[in-house]
Amino acid sequence: MRPSGRSVVCGIIGDPIEHSMSPSMQNAAFEATDLDWVYVAFRVAKGSAESCTHAMRALGIRGLNVTVPHKIDILPFLDSVDERALRIGAVNTVVNDNGMLHGYNTDAEGFVRALDAHGVEASHKPVVLMGAGGAARAVAYSLADRGAQLVILNRTPERAAALAMEVAEAMGAMVSHGTLDEDSLSEWLPTASLLVNTTSAGMSPNIDQSPCPEHLLHPGLTVCDIVYNPRRTLLLRHATARGATTIEGVDMLVWQGAIAFELWTGLRAPVDIMRATVEEELNRVGG
Repeated sequence: MRPSGRSVVCGIIGDPIEHSMSPSMQNAAFEATDLDWVYVAFRVAKGSAESCTHAMRALGIRGLNVTVPHKIDILPFLDSVDERALRIGAVNTVVNDNGMLHGYNTDAEGFVRALDAHGVEASHKPVVLMGAGGAARAVAYSLADRGAQLVILNRTPERAAALAMEVAEAMGAMVSHGTLDEDSLSEWLPTASLLVNTTSAGMSPNIDQSPCPEHLLHPGLTVCDIVYNPRRTLLLRHATARGATTIEGVDMLVWQGAIAFELWTGLRAPVDIMRATVEEELNRVGG
């Protein structure tokens, strides 16, 4: 369906944003559900989150996805924030209801649904989380909520410590932390059942990077990488070679997008079409 003068507008804000698969995925979902809606990408520089909220109201934009670097910065400028997003301290989806802006975090539920789809149980299991940014916050709270024995590793250890303390206090959980380096990974990975990468290591165009040395991966491990371009990151390829189970970033991308679609439209998301669209687009660009 071509955009018209009556088209409802949604979009995504971030910087960089050119790599995003969300426009293809969401526009395919709108078309599949016969909605006269259109989804576009907006490159928005850091520090401009407040301006985006004014623009949403002024232009009648129905919904936004929010990615780096705005997931935390946008919170003070929303009229309400969902309890889960407030606890996480990051918003990735905004709904505009007649000028009232409501913030949600669909990354958290998207991650949980990706685990469930692969039959991965994190409860009372040792889990290593690499990264401490906005996406890591959602993943960390989700894992703590499921009772995982969580350790957070980050190249800047102070950020790992701060996130670990926040999650521990909010969830009443024990959360360990450390530096994301080979020494820490050597300490924690041998007994881990799940390894989650939320860093940008391995993301196109830096496809020859991995946040974890291959020799530390093992067959008893499930490795989840939230990077989705390329689909098979170097980390996931190494994991497969070492006999580990893998979960691609496409899984979390599609599920978080489906939840956002449902928040905006009130309709059930066509998940299979959204996934097929992302996979087709990644194949087209060589991801």
